[in-house]
Amino acid sequence: MSNTISVGINGSCGRMGQRIVHLCACDPELTIGLALERPEHPKIGHDIGILSGIEKQDISLTTEISHSVDCIIDFSLPEAAIGVTESCEKWSIPLVMATTGLSSEQRARVESASQSIPVLLAPNMSLAVNLLMKLVRDAALALNGNSDGVDVEILERHHRFKEDAPSGTALEFGNIISQEMGQTTHAHGREGRPGARPANEIGYHAIRTGDNVGQHTIVFGLMGETLELAHRAQTRDCYARGAIMAAKFLAGQPAGMYSMENLLFP
Repeated sequence: MSNTISVGINGSCGRMGQRIVHLCACDPELTIGLALERPEHPKIGHDIGILSGIEKQDISLTTEISHSVDCIIDFSLPEAAIGVTESCEKWSIPLVMATTGLSSEQRARVESASQSIPVLLAPNMSLAVNLLMKLVRDAALALNGNSDGVDVEILERHHRFKEDAPSGTALEFGNIISQEMGQTTHAHGREGRPGARPANEIGYHAIRTGDNVGQHTIVFGLMGETLELAHRAQTRDCYARGAIMAAKFLAGQPAGMYSMENLLFP
């Protein structure tokens, strides 16, 4: 009997999906059990290993779940999130939802699946980014109530192909900070003469350049000094490795909602 974990990948031919295929194929603890893509994809039926630039895996690209695996990693598009969530419910398969840009309705639907299956939902799969989230919360908690005020700005930089702005990760940083410091206004960029900066505002700035795989800088501006906390991804593998670690963690867990914090700080 094999002790390996069988992983299915939704969005297998995307930038992230191909890296997950590659890393899963190199991991002795894992096997690739399913490779999923949208129905109109031109390579349906082809071997996912060949499509990903590695050796043949004897797993053909397909459009729907036809058998059970130990976990599904979804790195696709928001519009595909509901379909894979419903399929995972049908087959009782744990789901790592790594797709970003979900609407509030889509997110609620994914979260509702946790009543019957384990679901790990995170705006960013990088281990270092999730550690940074804890550090940002600690900083916000420590700086809350500073008599001279603290101005918070969040800068994020991604590749030109990213469709949502600001990133889900940037929004999560803002959510964490507002929970601890109480800001109620979220401003996206500035132009013209907006006047003096309000004290209860978090500013977001989205930069799109080339093939940048992701940078986030959180700025806490005080009178006379500035604290910056930052993360820079060199390759997409940091996200892929995090998603794979999440799948290993989630396989065998009971139904419920999980986050990367559960993985990092059990």
